[in-house]
Amino acid sequence: MAEYEIIEHRLQLGDLTFNVAEVGTGPPVILLHGWPDSWHLWRSQMDALARSGHRVIAPDLRGFGQSDCPDDVDAYGLAHLIGDVFALMDELKIERAAVVGHDWGAAVGWLVATFMPQRVERLVAVSVGHPRAFVGAGFIQKQLSWYMLWFQFPGVAERGLAENDWELFRNWAHAGSARGSDDYMERQITDLSRPERLSAGFNWYRANISPDTFAGDGRALDLPSVTCPTMGVWSSGDMALSEVQMTSSERYVTGPWRYERIELDSHWIPVYASEQLNALLVEFLAV
Repeated sequence: MAEYEIIEHRLQLGDLTFNVAEVGTGPPVILLHGWPDSWHLWRSQMDALARSGHRVIAPDLRGFGQSDCPDDVDAYGLAHLIGDVFALMDELKIERAAVVGHDWGAAVGWLVATFMPQRVERLVAVSVGHPRAFVGAGFIQKQLSWYMLWFQFPGVAERGLAENDWELFRNWAHAGSARGSDDYMERQITDLSRPERLSAGFNWYRANISPDTFAGDGRALDLPSVTCPTMGVWSSGDMALSEVQMTSSERYVTGPWRYERIELDSHWIPVYASEQLNALLVEFLAV
């Protein structure tokens, strides 16, 4: 049994209600999940960080988990996603925190640290590199990101990903795992199968990625450098992300930079390489 009990509660942030999981006391760490997850992605990290003396806050981001699910595509624009993090910090009276993100959560984390550096103590980006490094990572990354364009087609993407008992999702995202063979995959499928939730997840892509931005090389993105200590973590078997989009992120960080490569045949480092990630986080975020 875990030493610390994770408590879930509801927070009203602007027009939306968010489900938030918390555990522990001490310097705050905010964990931001990506697609198609919820705070449950971080269960192992929450326990490890609480044991090491942190207050850990993991929200279900808008459209995911038990948080509200707006219908409007524009409600998932990056300005709203970044604003949700600051609203969460304000509501919980957290002036400054470490931020850890995976997948879309990492993309949001990069921008939170970019635009409000005074509120981010340290940043850990898991899997997804700096936005400029990602967009400028070259042809191999464009090939790996094929799904971002396919997700742009309402109805087509929803039907295709879910048909034949989620066959495409299982083959692409989980190396062909059979139904019932992987508990975390089953959680993702259950969450995505709820009414409107699959479209809500796609709306993160539809609101923020267009063919023009997909085809770009990153030079059009004029962003200030990240100034806080930053660690990038990438897994060797990631089906969606190249290593260079993470290692090149160093160019956009003026604070101390650290890169860690994990040998893992999966995108979901927090679940399938939990002990390795936990050790890195406990060390990097040491109080």
